[in-house]
Amino acid sequence: MQRAVKIHAKDNVAVALTNLSKGETFSFDNENVTLLEDIEQGHKFALRDIKTNENIVKYGTLIGHATQDIKKGEHVHTHNVKTNLKDVLTYTYSPVSYPQPAAQHRTFRGFVRKNGKVGIRNEIWIIPTVGCVNNIVQHLEQMAQPLKKGSIDRIVAYTHPYGCSQMEADQENTRTILADLINHPNAGGVLVVGLGCENSNIDVLKKYIGEYDPERIRFVVAQKVEDEYEACMEELTSLAEIVSKDERTEVPASELKVGLKCGGSDGLSGITANPVVGRFSDMLVADGGTTILAEVPEMFGAETELMNRASNAEVFDKSVHLINDFKEYFQSYHMPIYDNPSPGNKAGGITTLEDKSNGCVQKSGSAEIRDVLKYGEVLKTKGLNLLSTPGNDLVAATGEAAAGCQMVLFTTGRGTPFATAVPTVKIATNTPLATRKKNWIDLNAGKALEDDSSIDAVGQELYDLVIRIASGEKCRSEENGFHDIAIFKQGVTL
Repeated sequence: MQRAVKIHAKDNVAVALTNLSKGETFSFDNENVTLLEDIEQGHKFALRDIKTNENIVKYGTLIGHATQDIKKGEHVHTHNVKTNLKDVLTYTYSPVSYPQPAAQHRTFRGFVRKNGKVGIRNEIWIIPTVGCVNNIVQHLEQMAQPLKKGSIDRIVAYTHPYGCSQMEADQENTRTILADLINHPNAGGVLVVGLGCENSNIDVLKKYIGEYDPERIRFVVAQKVEDEYEACMEELTSLAEIVSKDERTEVPASELKVGLKCGGSDGLSGITANPVVGRFSDMLVADGGTTILAEVPEMFGAETELMNRASNAEVFDKSVHLINDFKEYFQSYHMPIYDNPSPGNKAGGITTLEDKSNGCVQKSGSAEIRDVLKYGEVLKTKGLNLLSTPGNDLVAATGEAAAGCQMVLFTTGRGTPFATAVPTVKIATNTPLATRKKNWIDLNAGKALEDDSSIDAVGQELYDLVIRIASGEKCRSEENGFHDIAIFKQGVTL
């Protein structure tokens, strides 16, 4: 097994692929490096002497600068490195393109809806308009389980604390995301439960939903009926009769829309799991499908690489606004723009936001960026898209689901159990995590470093897994019964 890697020819650091001991010697570019201290898996060590204020280079790009002299073979991390990042910047469009894989012309078995959208699940969703009825919809989820039959995959409720006591953009976020979910093709039927006096009541929400199929989307206002459970179960029983008869049919992979997400990242994320997802993304896009990269704060420091892959100047301008608008959002709340990575990221070997971001964007592969979406906006352009969301795992993944993704691929080095409203597939960066948390992890990308597998081979394995899951195979989070949504909170609460 390879024990350490120099990712790019320009790098002045290498990354430990397993725990390394003081005194071990490695050779890179015909030059030996002897470790002056123990180095944990995912952490970096210097390949040569680095002077104070000299830049640290990883992935062939700058990830910060040295705050003190660092000797060849020493640990390179937060104790001797600081970010180079600054505030709002001006960017210049310098388009680049990369060779792309050939189309594989894959297909999957999905549910084609009347409006032409395709779902990979046939579920009944119970969605509250306001947090005041959360307990009601949770109870309804339990009551409705005997109704599951035929092709119905799940009957689930998605609670949230919003829908009232919100202002302006904050309320818009709630209404938009709820409407997006109500219209999602993974839901063969939806019951919307309102209280009646909330700001985002059903009459208001219908304007955001737009045209809908009344057979498939039902509404109950709790304050307007004598027994809300009886009224809701009547609607759910009727929905179940309709939804249970839906059937899967063969559909081209061009109808797949997949969110790309990472969380609990470690120093191997940008070396194994994220590049594997990037290979998958390029394969799906070559087949005419669609992927979304979200988490704007985790693009900071790697944004120019993304911007220059924009398909045209208009998309480039939208990507500039994506980055700078999010920085201004931070500043409007007097918050530091670069208060990242997290403690868990640092423990896993990620030193600065540039370090984290350059690993994160590996998930996007090398395809051109076809469009940039605002938060709550729904996909309209096939290919690779960028979506404005924060880095928060639940909020970002919910945003991808709301944009129309039928599935989310979630890479992790530290591990996480959560899942959003659509199948959330967990990909481990390392074998110890995949072995220890088999109940969470669907694919081990760490094996790309341990046997004859390569990033390309594991990427193909991931594509095969995505096709199987899109055709009905359950991922771990579904087997565990996990499902959550989280809406982006902005502004004050009344």
